[in-house]
Amino acid sequence: MSDLRDTALKSKAWPFEEARRILKRYQKAPPEKGCVLFQTGYGPSGLPHIGTFGEVARTTMVRRAFELLSDIPTKLICFSDDMDGFRKVPGNVPMQEELVLDLHLPLTKVRDPFGTHEGFAQHNNAKLCDFLNSFGFEYEFVSATDYYKSGKFDETLLTALDRFDKIQEIMLPTLGEERRATYSCFLPISPKTGHVLQVPTLERNTSKGTIVYEEPDGERVEIPVTGGNVKMQWKPDWAMRWAALGVDYEMSGKDLIDSVVQSSKICRALGKTPPESLSYELFNDEEGKKISKSKGNGLGMEDWLAYAAPESLQYYMYLKPKTAKRLYFDVIPKAVDEYHQQLKSYASQDEKAKLNNPVFHIHGQNVPASNMEVPFAMLLNLAAVSSAETKDQMWGFINRYAPSATAQTHPHLDQAAGFAVRYFNDFIKPNRIFRTPNNQEAAALSDLASALKSPKLAKTMIEQKNVSMGNDTPVPDLDFTDPEDLQSVVFAIGKNHGFEPLRDWFTAIYEVLLGASQGPRFGGFIALYGVDETVELIEKGLAGELS
Repeated sequence: MSDLRDTALKSKAWPFEEARRILKRYQKAPPEKGCVLFQTGYGPSGLPHIGTFGEVARTTMVRRAFELLSDIPTKLICFSDDMDGFRKVPGNVPMQEELVLDLHLPLTKVRDPFGTHEGFAQHNNAKLCDFLNSFGFEYEFVSATDYYKSGKFDETLLTALDRFDKIQEIMLPTLGEERRATYSCFLPISPKTGHVLQVPTLERNTSKGTIVYEEPDGERVEIPVTGGNVKMQWKPDWAMRWAALGVDYEMSGKDLIDSVVQSSKICRALGKTPPESLSYELFNDEEGKKISKSKGNGLGMEDWLAYAAPESLQYYMYLKPKTAKRLYFDVIPKAVDEYHQQLKSYASQDEKAKLNNPVFHIHGQNVPASNMEVPFAMLLNLAAVSSAETKDQMWGFINRYAPSATAQTHPHLDQAAGFAVRYFNDFIKPNRIFRTPNNQEAAALSDLASALKSPKLAKTMIEQKNVSMGNDTPVPDLDFTDPEDLQSVVFAIGKNHGFEPLRDWFTAIYEVLLGASQGPRFGGFIALYGVDETVELIEKGLAGELS
């Protein structure tokens, strides 16, 4: 363990870089609260989306890295800002007209348009927890409403009241002139309407722990800042939470960089040290627009899991958190295959390489072995040409490629086969465009079909290619169950027909036979789909019978 820790202390993987910054906070003494506290925040004003999950997944990676560097206990809380006022009705939920009546109420007091929970926030909180639980994350869910009302924030709220002027001095210069005139870091919860009010604080009484404000009808009201009678504005609220709970680490999106700066200043004004932080780039949708809970654009968490295993999503979250990435359905197959490539590499890597491998940060030291004998991208193409409706049909082809594999011995492959059928029918099939080959392509495809009918002829074609390249080494007999031999045949025919660059030959194969501009390594595809079946596919493509 000590050797592994020494290696981790030098690792350049980003979770270890983050963990080392946290470790520096406690070089002299361990935390008085008894643990290092990680936090993620979530606003339940709309349905949870994949970016929310990403924050928990990435924070968990940093937490896991820290636990390898230190023996200090850790804790992760997922904090829901469910006492916020309901400012806007999301466009992707039912009961649009009814929800307008609940505007300005705390989110826990807004009706649940789905009819399953006490309120809108409770519904969204439950969805988030169900999803995070399905991934096996270790965390504690925290509700802002519960913490405000139970008094857990009372001491820090009284400190904020005492240091009201310092907080205002930090916030006011960041606001426009109109908002500066009415801004208060405290938002009263109206005893009359239940609304979260954006009104000025007219008087403060630190000895009583109260503020005075004016209701919309003109009545002046005095209420305590404790016990859930007020909540704090967004940036002061974030800082108050850090100070009250002693948060050591919280990451956030690049759009909140200024909020981190201001909240850190307020946290110091409250007498506490702000947490270490990482500003990550945001996910965009297919058009490059920011993913939004209220718009419902981009992928939902359930969308990804309909077409791929959860570990592939965690893999995608690991990659370059400071680089903007588009998050839409087309990224799923690539993420699945890259994840399994990393799994296969892990077993033979040295300690340093293992700690830099994304799968370590997904699974910790219990990295599973991959049993994906067939890449997901190839399964998609197989589903396409075979018109497979079920994964059982897919297995008839898979067993040609991997005769000893079964659904029981290769669960990753079995699961992926089912996903491939679904993904093909939902996304690839509606968008396939087959084209007819030009004369050069037709001649090459015809030769490929002939070669696949005769290993002897295929051998001759490879020898012709070799001679043209100045190599007269004898070619051994071909094995048409071997993907590499089949790939050599495809390669040789492309060379013999003068494709330059050679990738134009493979592009032609994909566009004519599969209806796509990209595809699998074709020798492997032939071994999987079958030699006779591939010949028939080529003949249909030459006859213009594919659609």
